[in-house]
Amino acid sequence: MKSRKPLLSALAAGTLLFAGSLIAQQDMPPQTPPPSPTDTAPQPLPPQTVPPTPPAAGTAAAAPTSQVDTATMNTPAGQLEVRSSMPPPPPAGPAPSFEQLSGGGKYISEEQASAYPLLANDFLHADRNRDGRISKSEYKRWTDDK
Repeated sequence: MKSRKPLLSALAAGTLLFAGSLIAQQDMPPQTPPPSPTDTAPQPLPPQTVPPTPPAAGTAAAAPTSQVDTATMNTPAGQLEVRSSMPPPPPAGPAPSFEQLSGGGKYISEEQASAYPLLANDFLHADRNRDGRISKSEYKRWTDDK
């Protein structure tokens, strides 16, 4: 006598597919109508760029200032103005010595590189041979490039 297991599994799969197609064809609940034209949100004005102010005469030239973007929007409570810009980069200072970062070892691991954020950010670039650690020559090449 032959096994009827394949026949039963095919019958069950067909039943599930048929039931799924019936469920998918049921009527969806009615959608709410779109809001009337009088209830529209305020339209934003096009963004404007405010040029950076030049440094005052007689002062040392600082790092270039980032671009400040300004967007203005009319709201029921009045005009709203949003100004945005990139924050200044954190001060990094000079690169620490290889010995300080490596803890006296022959290599700097990725975990040890996190002590100096600029190296942690450039770890893949500094690791020229892609062995997961930075040798003294790789570190020297990276600091000379900076």
